[in-house]
Amino acid sequence: MMVEFLTKYPKTISLLDGKREKISVDRKGVEQLTIVVKNSVDELLKIFSHEGFTHVKFEHKQPLQIGHGLSLKLKKPWEMHVRLLEMKKGLVAIQAEVEVSRDYLQHLFCQRTPVFYEVEMLLKKHQIEYKIWNERIKKYVQTVFDNYKIQLKTPSFPVFAWKPMVFVIGTIGSIYLIKYLLTI
Repeated sequence: MMVEFLTKYPKTISLLDGKREKISVDRKGVEQLTIVVKNSVDELLKIFSHEGFTHVKFEHKQPLQIGHGLSLKLKKPWEMHVRLLEMKKGLVAIQAEVEVSRDYLQHLFCQRTPVFYEVEMLLKKHQIEYKIWNERIKKYVQTVFDNYKIQLKTPSFPVFAWKPMVFVIGTIGSIYLIKYLLTI
């Protein structure tokens, strides 16, 4: 059974200077907040691996991205995609989003959303200190006052696993190729 994905995301924040801001929303969704840590990339990769994340083989790399992204399968058809990015010396940025899994054809054109609290819980579990960076404002977030409620709907038509489709198409194609070659 496929389920919709529900999450919360910061809406109203205050910055270190005390000024209140709203996280912007446009037709693409909410703006991406970045979690910043002082831990090494190797340490972070070990933690994410321990939590069940695996390396992503094919992805659209972001500028300043360190290595391959990581993904964690959630309830079908969703997965969380995490990227580690270079920030400034001694700091690593973490960005995450939830999207239809790469296992399905719909990954290419379905809705996705940045996520924050899912990564925050993981960092707290491993006692990693972090700060929240707002790239648009170019400042760190002090406090989150309230949240958006975000709901990603399951695709309106059934998700198709593309790997079995490639196998079936390849097998049928091979049979017809052999048949053709035998008639020459």
